[in-house]
Amino acid sequence: MSHIAQTQHVPARALLGRDDPDPVEVVRADGTSSVLLLCEHAGRAVPASLAGLGLNAVDMDKHIAWDIGAEATARHLSDLLDAPLVLQRYSRLVIDTNRPLSAPDCIPEISDGTVVPGNAGLDHSARAQRYDAIHRPLHDTVAAMLDARAAAGRPGALVTIHSYTPVFEGQARAMSIGILHNRDARLALALNAALTQIAPEDVIALNAPYIVDDDSDYAIPVHGEQRGIPHALIEIRNDEIAGAAGQQLWAARLAGALDTALKTLEISQ
Repeated sequence: MSHIAQTQHVPARALLGRDDPDPVEVVRADGTSSVLLLCEHAGRAVPASLAGLGLNAVDMDKHIAWDIGAEATARHLSDLLDAPLVLQRYSRLVIDTNRPLSAPDCIPEISDGTVVPGNAGLDHSARAQRYDAIHRPLHDTVAAMLDARAAAGRPGALVTIHSYTPVFEGQARAMSIGILHNRDARLALALNAALTQIAPEDVIALNAPYIVDDDSDYAIPVHGEQRGIPHALIEIRNDEIAGAAGQQLWAARLAGALDTALKTLEISQ
């Protein structure tokens, strides 16, 4: 079943002002790699009209607002693979673009114990406004790029880049990286095998620290599973990629693992 939300269209500029950034940035649009990279939680911008959601700068530096280190790692990976990369500029506290609009945490009133005043009691119109301004443009861009690849006879693979906290609800997360899938495990299994050879000293897990499903994810079910193309969601522990050295290290490891995995699946890189 498609997650494409049926909302009454609300003009994006009702939310985004002249000085607000565009929600989508495309890097290496003409990249030659068969991989399309996506980073849904790259940014932490908040539209000026939302007055910072009632949060302070300390809150917006936390993982609740964005995936720490994910954007820089994805950019390095894009460079190494010559792969197109789609980045989303707004904080996931404004709207989480890796959730269907129906998900309670698509626009969270509380995130990891932090109350988000600007999200309290939003009606359908306000939620649809954020969807139309930020969520829809991101996924329309991804869909158009994948459509163009399919039309050219090179559908390739989809890889999304995320990060997670070392400790959640008091529980330490021992793995350095997780490789997630749902119904189609082809790329995830191949990546797991390749990355285990490249970084044998690190703990690499499948479907951890999260799982992918239809209710709590968007990009993999909609752009990966519905199209039948190989796909994987990559989660890297954010202390591993908080600085430039770790970002470059994990990008290099993932580039090598993707190259091997694609050859295993007989997909031309």
